[in-house]
Amino acid sequence: MIETSRDPSGVVTVTVNNPAQRNALGNGGKRELAETIEQVARDPDLRVVVLTGAGDKSFIGGANIAEMSTFVRHDASEGPSLTHRVCEAIRRTPVPVIARVNGWCLGAGLEIAAACDMRAAADTARFGMPEVLFGLPSGMEACLLPQLIGWGKTRELVFTGRHIDCAEAAACGLVERVAPPDQLDQAVAAWVADILKAGPNAIRAQKELIRDWERMSIADAVQQGIRAVAAAHGTDETKRLMGAFLERKKSRSAG
Repeated sequence: MIETSRDPSGVVTVTVNNPAQRNALGNGGKRELAETIEQVARDPDLRVVVLTGAGDKSFIGGANIAEMSTFVRHDASEGPSLTHRVCEAIRRTPVPVIARVNGWCLGAGLEIAAACDMRAAADTARFGMPEVLFGLPSGMEACLLPQLIGWGKTRELVFTGRHIDCAEAAACGLVERVAPPDQLDQAVAAWVADILKAGPNAIRAQKELIRDWERMSIADAVQQGIRAVAAAHGTDETKRLMGAFLERKKSRSAG
């Protein structure tokens, strides 16, 4: 169900391949996705991860409702725990993870998208947290939504279970980039190209700092940032990139 591909520049694409069921994830699929991302994250030459769904209809259409309907209370925690494991694997991946949202993005799929660092969506994509319509609250990484879209919009989504279109998702800050379906790959590729221009060690340090910012007070986050910047100075990477910048500036001035 989970497929991966890697290009020579260190960009790995992870694809949920279950289009007949809108790329919905049962417990087995969640476990496989978590294990795949955890394995990919261990690649020392990894630069970017792109997460998407197979086909042109769905990113991840949520959990497998048919499977969930058979759960009883004593074993019902496995599915939510596996959703969290997927999201935590994404957040712990030491490089940016981009959600390429090519269609339906519902429930656990939206939680997984929210756990990614950036989200590019086809203008035909639709989003929602429909759990209350099935008698369940939205949990796990739904808690990330307020920092993306604010408390009011989060409450609207989790209390009503309604779907929103891509225009509304962009307007509230749920997605950062929107493109027609046939241009979605180019939109993602533009982000990837920008990230690849940066120092790989700097990108990894930046991902770690963002995690720190989420859990620290502003005062502590500032001090953590000072330490991270100081640690990066004088490395081969900073010398190379700063030297190249100064050479370009010198060439422009001479011209």
